[in-house]
Amino acid sequence: MIPYVLTASEDEEALARGAADIGSLQVAQVYAEALLNAAEKAGQVDEVIGELETLLEMTVAPGSVLRQFFASGVIGRATRGDVIRKVFDGRAHPLLVDFLMVINDHDRTTLLPAILFEAKELRDRRAGRLPVAVHSAVPLAEDQLERIRQGVRNQLRVEPVLEMKVDPELLGGIQLRIGDWVFDGTLRSRLNQIRDQIISRSSHEIQSRRDRFSSTNGN
Repeated sequence: MIPYVLTASEDEEALARGAADIGSLQVAQVYAEALLNAAEKAGQVDEVIGELETLLEMTVAPGSVLRQFFASGVIGRATRGDVIRKVFDGRAHPLLVDFLMVINDHDRTTLLPAILFEAKELRDRRAGRLPVAVHSAVPLAEDQLERIRQGVRNQLRVEPVLEMKVDPELLGGIQLRIGDWVFDGTLRSRLNQIRDQIISRSSHEIQSRRDRFSSTNGN
């Protein structure tokens, strides 16, 4: 998941323009930490974060009225707050309802995606878990995923949280992304390496011939 801010339009380009800037991320971190601290105190971390994630999925779903509700500048804070209470009281975790009221009071409802991102990142760090993005050409079987988990555990001494993405363009193999590091074992990567080697070798041979030709002319 990439942290972003909600926009009133569900158009993908609008979402790209709504990418969270540094200032928004810093604000999102503050709210995420406050939410996580309250959830930890109540012993309800997974429940609260899970409900927030479900709410966001519903919000960004195609045609969802929740997107307009949280992102539109037409709806005032007082009106939005009344609706939050009426709709979510008794249906969502009380901590989540109170949290929605707080961010609404501060006009921060568009930061919901960035807040969720930061909350999950902080939760995993506190639990000693590490997000690992696994890209593969086809869906992986559970035994394959477990081998990846065990490999990361053995090498990094952390508990990996795998995030799967199927990308047919990879052709075969897998690609692991851990933070800024990329461990590439895909067929496409190997083909690219072979291509680069061929290009490099051809360039070297061409240059060698030019050098020999120049040397012959000089003699």
